[in-house]
Amino acid sequence: MPLLSIDHLSIAFGAEKLLDDVSFQLDAGERICLIGRNGAGKTTLLRLLTGNLQPDTGDLWRQPGLRITTLTQELPADTTATTFEVVASGLVGLGEMLAEYHEAVVRLAHEATSEQLQRVERLQHELEARDGWRWQQRVETVITRLQLPADTPLAELSGGWRRRVLLGRALVGEPEILLLDEPTNHLDLETIQWLEEELLEFRGGLLFVTHDRALLQRLATRLLELDRGALTSWPGDYAAFVEKKAALLDIETRHNAKFDKNLAQEETWIRQGIKARRTRNEGRVRALLALREERLHRRERTGKARFELEQAETSGKLVIEAKNLCYAWQATPLIRDFSVQIVRGDRIGLIGPNGSGKTTLLNLLLGRLAPDEGQVRLGTKLEIAWFDQLRERLDPEQTVLDSVAEGRETVTINGRERHVIGYLGDFLFTAQRARSPVKSLSGGERNRLLLARLFSQPANLLVMDEPTNDLDLETLELLEELLLDYSGTLLLVSHDRAFLDNVVTSCLVFESNGVVREYVGGYSDWLRQRPIPAPPPARSVKPAQPAPPSTPKPASPGKLSYNARRELEQLPARIEKLEQRQQELQTLAADPAFYKQIPEAVTQRLEELRMLEAELEAAYERWAELEET
Repeated sequence: MPLLSIDHLSIAFGAEKLLDDVSFQLDAGERICLIGRNGAGKTTLLRLLTGNLQPDTGDLWRQPGLRITTLTQELPADTTATTFEVVASGLVGLGEMLAEYHEAVVRLAHEATSEQLQRVERLQHELEARDGWRWQQRVETVITRLQLPADTPLAELSGGWRRRVLLGRALVGEPEILLLDEPTNHLDLETIQWLEEELLEFRGGLLFVTHDRALLQRLATRLLELDRGALTSWPGDYAAFVEKKAALLDIETRHNAKFDKNLAQEETWIRQGIKARRTRNEGRVRALLALREERLHRRERTGKARFELEQAETSGKLVIEAKNLCYAWQATPLIRDFSVQIVRGDRIGLIGPNGSGKTTLLNLLLGRLAPDEGQVRLGTKLEIAWFDQLRERLDPEQTVLDSVAEGRETVTINGRERHVIGYLGDFLFTAQRARSPVKSLSGGERNRLLLARLFSQPANLLVMDEPTNDLDLETLELLEELLLDYSGTLLLVSHDRAFLDNVVTSCLVFESNGVVREYVGGYSDWLRQRPIPAPPPARSVKPAQPAPPSTPKPASPGKLSYNARRELEQLPARIEKLEQRQQELQTLAADPAFYKQIPEAVTQRLEELRMLEAELEAAYERWAELEET
């Protein structure tokens, strides 16, 4: 039995229908990827499924009591809320009380007054009356499984960790259906891989929209394509879809050509006048009217974008040479003793967690930022074009036309002048859309606008910081083809694994403690070449950073004293014992019966937990200090 189904559903905005008499169903255990061009109506369909939008016609059926959760791109407005509070907010009607109880228990550990104890007891009674303990255990289980820092404010977390918190909020209510709209945007590779594993374990129905072909390939049990208002189910993986879709479009093209030829012949015949109006030809006239009606309602496939890059004069053979670069931010080393030589024609990808220093390294290599130590030498005849990940260079009040033309009527592409309207048409902007303000554009349209402006500049060194976000799959593959044919030099920051594999010739990978190493090939090549990290010891969920410290490597006798080496060897076992005791005390404190003891006993245990957490943090810091020596 399906979890939900839609039957003959239609909805229109303006003259054309985004969804035209579509039907499909979603079953438990299915992981469906919804694909389609930018603006095809994918987000509209998701909003219909959640009930945030009503169709013009058709039926939408959901199982009674069905729980649907959407992982939104937007972060909560209240970023001062703690992780626990945000996750608990996924429990409608109960989350606020659970968050208040959690905050009261934490405060009691530091402020053991009779007023605080009475507050905890009052909240206990209210939760017992509403079966709150089962749901509190559910919140704590989700936080533990996702390794979230429960008491850290959301504002202090990176974008990747905020995404984990939002997924925790989505999962805590045990939904039967999970809807995801571009879940990997702005996530680093490590967090994307973590997200894959979490979604593979999800047992409900999953419907997701993504441009990440690696995620699509691994997760999807089938594809659902939205094209010109029609919804088509495609079994198999993305590679099979591309092949079958190309064959179907070829058949459609031949059929349309044959239809148009027949229509043209009949239009010629009808113009013969009196012969066409004879009684014996009335059937042929009716058939012609039917052909005209069919042609009127044919929806043409949106044109394919056509990218052409303005090539600058060839640069010198040497593009960038860096020697022994070092750079630190607030005493934290981002780049340490890094050297590289980049020559004309190199296509280099930068890989690393969010906040590791990828944009900083680009600024160092291009001379926009001075290193603390080391030297950078730029080659000759360099003309640089930079794709801005955060889109800061787009004025929302400007029109699309002015953003590219800057007052001109034409742009020059490889020595050939083109009218700006025609040039923007290559990026799928109609004349009307070209005169619209930037603030009215969707995410995909803004990305295409940035590409249009970037490619109109003469360049022999392209710097692209996350260019793939919000692009549809077809445009993404076209961008790949353009970069593969590009004769200049490319520096690319991307978390799209397939894009890296298909485009770059080598990767600069950010490893621990500011170390950046170069690997030949793309993302998959790096995975094969990189050293296999040793598993870290068990850790609590306190830290707010995506990756726990790696297992310490034995230090050489010349760097650490005998006592320090012994301390370093014993630290993992000590940390493990502290964590076990911490877990025991946390379990004890989570039991409602714990607070029914005399206040002195409660205070004593909570004080022990507080001191234990401080000792554990000190052990982590000492471990990191010895490991870096």
